[in-house]
Amino acid sequence: MKLQQAYPDKITISPLNNPITLECILPGSKSITNRALVIAALNSGNKKTHLKGILHSEDTEIMVDCLEKLGFIISVNWKDCTASVSSPKAPGIIPSSNATLFTGNSGTTMRFLTAMVGLGNGTYKLDGIKRMQERPINDLLKALNALNINASSENNNGCPPVIIKTPGWSGGITKINSEMSSQFISGILMAAPFAKGETRIILEGNIVSQSYIGITLAMLKDWGITATKISEREYLIPGYQIGNCFEYQVEPDASAASYFYAAAAITAGKVTTPGLGKNSLQGDIKFVQALELMGAQVTQDHKSTTIIGKELKGISIDMNDISDTVMTLGVVACFAKGTTKITNIGHIRHKETDRISALANELRKIGALVEEYPDSIIIHPSKLYGAEIETYNDHRIAMSFAIAGLKIPGITICNPSCVAKTYPDFFEDLAKAT
Repeated sequence: MKLQQAYPDKITISPLNNPITLECILPGSKSITNRALVIAALNSGNKKTHLKGILHSEDTEIMVDCLEKLGFIISVNWKDCTASVSSPKAPGIIPSSNATLFTGNSGTTMRFLTAMVGLGNGTYKLDGIKRMQERPINDLLKALNALNINASSENNNGCPPVIIKTPGWSGGITKINSEMSSQFISGILMAAPFAKGETRIILEGNIVSQSYIGITLAMLKDWGITATKISEREYLIPGYQIGNCFEYQVEPDASAASYFYAAAAITAGKVTTPGLGKNSLQGDIKFVQALELMGAQVTQDHKSTTIIGKELKGISIDMNDISDTVMTLGVVACFAKGTTKITNIGHIRHKETDRISALANELRKIGALVEEYPDSIIIHPSKLYGAEIETYNDHRIAMSFAIAGLKIPGITICNPSCVAKTYPDFFEDLAKAT
């Protein structure tokens, strides 16, 4: 199946003549899909686990490819958004003793599998594109070394390529700096239940994106796997576990929903997302609370979320926990009355691009007045105008600024195909709303 739409090199967004009105059927969550693939691979053994509602994207294709290279058996029907996962070995065993894995620019694949292969018995190399080779991973490597897993950066710079030489994971106590990425912690949490002994994880420093750790813990619980949160900074995970879940439904993607919620907010329209309600596993559903603070009307129940746009005002907000939606809120801020200050987001400088600088640069192009700081950004609305938006090969920059084009004539998105990373049909779905 063809992964993405045949987008041109540039797309100019057509402004809306009327407020958006849309019931938005979203693709599956990338965060949940890639976690589900990892947990299912480790837990299934020769009993198949069936996954429903999975996301078809560049990142999820990369995860499937890497798991297959590790010897797991995965049958995917991308059209139906389903997969079955099993293994020729017993649960918790990495079938291949040696593998070279290419993770592209998929942070979840790189971080989750770096921890996961520690369960193996052999040598594993994980590499990616140039940007991945610039993304720090040393905190995870240190944590694995404390568990007697030989984990190193091939170029001795704390970044991929990563080499893991392991006799297996026997358990133990490890400390991990949690200021760079919650994915390091999630990777260890998902692998540790299948170790040969108990693992204790102690978090150090400011914990970023805690809601994503919450997703991991909730999914392990869904699988019947124990990971005890002793305190805000300590987890205890027994080894030799096998879960009892062999069918799992993936939620729609809350990060993807943020763009359509933003569209409702800035156009005084109405957007409803079935399948994403107030009990969502995903922390990014809290983005609607930010919009509510700005003046939008939010209605949620267990099954859906609805946003109705109203007059917007600037706010001051800590977005550490929902940092994937910073760019979306940055665009919304341009249409508010008053200044918006977004704080505690320094870690997003180490994402697909330096997202604080990229957001500041592109907001200035469309007329906003922007102050950029090491871990925050301040946006003063001003007269807005069209511009050509550089996306830095970052899917979230592309999708966020496309929403600006619903109100501002002349917004052109460069390299629109970068959305294939998490939402290949984004521009096609956006066109349906216009």
